[in-house]
Amino acid sequence: MSEASSLLIPKKNSPASSESMANNKSLTGLESLIKLLPTGTLFIYLLLNPVLTNDGECSTVNKVMSSILVALCSFSCVFSCFTDSFKGKAGSRKYGIVTKKGLWTYADPGSVDLSMYKLRIADFVHAVFVVAVFGTLVLLDANTASCFYPKFRETQKSLVMALPPAVGFASAAIFALFPSKRNGLGYAPTSEEEETKKDSLPA
Repeated sequence: MSEASSLLIPKKNSPASSESMANNKSLTGLESLIKLLPTGTLFIYLLLNPVLTNDGECSTVNKVMSSILVALCSFSCVFSCFTDSFKGKAGSRKYGIVTKKGLWTYADPGSVDLSMYKLRIADFVHAVFVVAVFGTLVLLDANTASCFYPKFRETQKSLVMALPPAVGFASAAIFALFPSKRNGLGYAPTSEEEETKKDSLPA
């Protein structure tokens, strides 16, 4: 899991093997959570966060820039939950924003009925929990912890072990009750068979 390799890794070498095992378990928990996030947003955050936080050695400017990054990425996570896509005439995937009346898009829908993509309660539920997952990732990031709350490292071990499984369990339960039917921005599209099943469901 290369994308999360910078997460939760202490800046000081730890001699205790038990602490290393705890970090490995937490990384495994985060790996399952990360799958719920838009890939592009996650990549941008992991790429820019070490630079903007100066690897945890923050000045006031670093804190402001890092806060802006977190806010923009959080907005991107929410926005992605209210997008969807369909296959156009040439077979290419076209994206749009879900509304009460259906999918709003710049592309020619052709024979596709955009009204079946209308806004659902599940979209709001997904948005809340995607932000919760992203917030967990931000909270447990080593650079962010050093930048905004350095004393957090004293209690990081217990939170690292407890928070990802707790958020993961809650998110898994919610996504099981409200399964995602979207192929939005930042998410890998489902197979044609799954997409056909999705389109056949009542709006």
